[in-house]
Amino acid sequence: MAATPPPPQAPPKPTWDPRRAEPPFPWLRPTIRIRLTLLYGGMFLIAGILLLSIIYLLAAQAINTGNEPLFKIVSFRELQVSSDNCPGIKPGLTISEFNEAISTCIDSQRRVALDDLLSRSLLALLGLAIIAFAFGYAMAGRVLSPLGRITRTARAVAGSDLSRRIELDGPDDELKELADTFDEMLERLQRAFTAQQRFVGNASHELRTPLAINRTLLEVHLSDPNAPVELQQLGKTLLATNERSEQLVEGLLLLARSDNQIVERKPVDLAEVAEQAVDQVHAEAEAKGVVIRGEQKPAVVQGNGVLLERIALNLLQNAVRYNVPEEGWVEVTTDVQHGQAVLVVSNTGPVVPAYEIDNLFEPFRRLRTDRTGSDKGVGLGLSIVRSVVRAHGGHISAEPREGGGLVMRVTFPV
Repeated sequence: MAATPPPPQAPPKPTWDPRRAEPPFPWLRPTIRIRLTLLYGGMFLIAGILLLSIIYLLAAQAINTGNEPLFKIVSFRELQVSSDNCPGIKPGLTISEFNEAISTCIDSQRRVALDDLLSRSLLALLGLAIIAFAFGYAMAGRVLSPLGRITRTARAVAGSDLSRRIELDGPDDELKELADTFDEMLERLQRAFTAQQRFVGNASHELRTPLAINRTLLEVHLSDPNAPVELQQLGKTLLATNERSEQLVEGLLLLARSDNQIVERKPVDLAEVAEQAVDQVHAEAEAKGVVIRGEQKPAVVQGNGVLLERIALNLLQNAVRYNVPEEGWVEVTTDVQHGQAVLVVSNTGPVVPAYEIDNLFEPFRRLRTDRTGSDKGVGLGLSIVRSVVRAHGGHISAEPREGGGLVMRVTFPV
């Protein structure tokens, strides 16, 4: 009888614990709470000691002032009394008048001493308050300086500079733990974006190569004059399909690249960009009977000239292709308005419902009357435009035009 095989062993437990190791004495860790407690407690203690010292000195001075003799005896025989501090004491007073003058003088000197103590205490308190606020402002800036570093690094990362790190030094407190966690997150993000860029580059090569080979083979077979008519018709159909696939691949790759912020920026005039786009669309517009008009005023922005030209080109191509069959027009204007560079492309065309506007910017989404299988494009034009505009820190909006067509408005910070 064959021996039964032993049961499968359980996989070994991982020896690496992703959690941060706890220190042997966690209550001795110099946390932000302990540091702030010691800092502000020490500040209050020092301020209290200074205030008590000042009040003690002022009170001692007031007591010394109040202990000055109120009167002096001039003669024991006749008991003549005179006083420089109490003008009410003068020779010839009766005992009751003398006692009343003494009481009045003591009350007056006590009131003067208290008023002087109060005024000097207020001045001392004002000076201590100014010193306390200045010292507290300096200490708060020192405590919050790591947060400023984290914020500056986060802003740099928002500009697609994923190579930046905080690398916060100092005590092992909550802020350092936050900075280290943020650095680890940036490291993973950088690896992910690098892998994405590598994938986009590899996909660009792998997808373009077979399509280019197919196009070349089809063009070679179509150039044969002895080819049958059916084969030529099939070749033309396959060539058109291949061309459409190439456009789709180019659009997808451009959409993937334009999702990131533009790191290297140069001055680009939107007027020149619009003129270049008009020149490229001019032949197609003439073939469809569409008139292109408009005034292009200088509007310089910081960005990538090729991608900005792609914005104008895609908008113009859509405006020409989605137009009326007769007496159609496209208006292209550039200008600087309210501190922003503005590119406006408006056109005649079919009536566009307002609720369909948002769908136009989604990939492969069009109006209900047009499908992505039509000859007007692959359905990525406005998606690419929106992605490139966002990468430049701009904004794009679309509004239905009265009578049909759209008004596309693109704004960029100057």
